[in-house]
Amino acid sequence: MTSVADLKPRSLILDLFGEYLRFTSTGTRLSHLTTLLETFEVAPATVRVTISRLRREGWFVNERSGRETRYQLTDGMRRLLEEGRQRIFAPPPTTWPGEWTMVTYQLTEAERHERDQLKKDLAWHGFGPLSTSTWLAPGDRRPIARELLQNVGAERAEILRCLSDGLDHDRSLAARCWDLTSLALEYADFNARHEPLIRRASGLKGSQALVARTLLISHYRHFPFRDPQLPPPLKPDGWPGDDAYQIFRTAHRALGPAARDFVSEVVGEQVTDAEAAFEQVPASRP
Repeated sequence: MTSVADLKPRSLILDLFGEYLRFTSTGTRLSHLTTLLETFEVAPATVRVTISRLRREGWFVNERSGRETRYQLTDGMRRLLEEGRQRIFAPPPTTWPGEWTMVTYQLTEAERHERDQLKKDLAWHGFGPLSTSTWLAPGDRRPIARELLQNVGAERAEILRCLSDGLDHDRSLAARCWDLTSLALEYADFNARHEPLIRRASGLKGSQALVARTLLISHYRHFPFRDPQLPPPLKPDGWPGDDAYQIFRTAHRALGPAARDFVSEVVGEQVTDAEAAFEQVPASRP
């Protein structure tokens, strides 16, 4: 199980900005970021090196404020983090329209890099491989597929909205496209490890709450990008992913006030967070 020592400075900085610091009014001072990272046992020199590297990669813009440097996310990276947070917080689907989105493509061996990137992008957006070059996703995800295939010629790719032979066939397709057994085991492990956090959350204050909440996100955030978010009729019996979502949201919400107060105290202004922002503008899942 991941501990504070396992968290990478790069991921921590992006998590803190994605969750809290992007909501500050005038950017975040380097000294404030350093103080927050000290709670995760990250040395100030490492913070400076990491934030400078992220700035060169286009994640941040910075400006001088007296003797201090302030950092803000670029607009593009702010949108990227927002999209990620929306995926993490969005609830599992509750309905099944009975249709699939199918993507087929033909890319040559000389286009291996483009082919591998397309596979990663399809998987990221909830598609699973039925065969090497045929991918499925539940529901109508044609707009996403068109965006992903915009650089593949129309004569070499097809996007189809299709039906199967019925519910049994649908469940069989889901089992072929995704390793649901392994994913269920990982969900069950998450549930066993984190359900006690719900009971402990009220006793965690200040930096303890921030660390616990950040670890919780770190442990959970990979699931929404690996789970195809199947509708209820297609999920295996006793699917633990739904419980994992409830445990995550309940613990995350319970730790919120103390974690926000600690960040607010460090940066010198009251900040909101991604939880509150999501509650204000609920996300819809395709």
